[in-house]
Amino acid sequence: MDDGETINGKPVTEEQIAAWVAEAEAGYDVEALKKRVRGRPGRGSEPSQVVALRLTVDEIAILDEHARLANKSRSEVIREALCF
Repeated sequence: MDDGETINGKPVTEEQIAAWVAEAEAGYDVEALKKRVRGRPGRGSEPSQVVALRLTVDEIAILDEHARLANKSRSEVIREALCF
């Protein structure tokens, strides 16, 4: 393509477009597409919500050190702290 279209920084060529068209015309395996999982894995059967939390630089340092020593993520340490 001469208008500079890119995907992940790589130019999209006419050959690539032709290959995508051929793939689409051949059809897709719907079950295989449904099995693709994107994003973070769920934590349960219910959808979870993102909650913003404001911490000072010192609080974050303490949290990160605790997480490092426990070999856990920040989120895991925060969730454990909430389960009192």
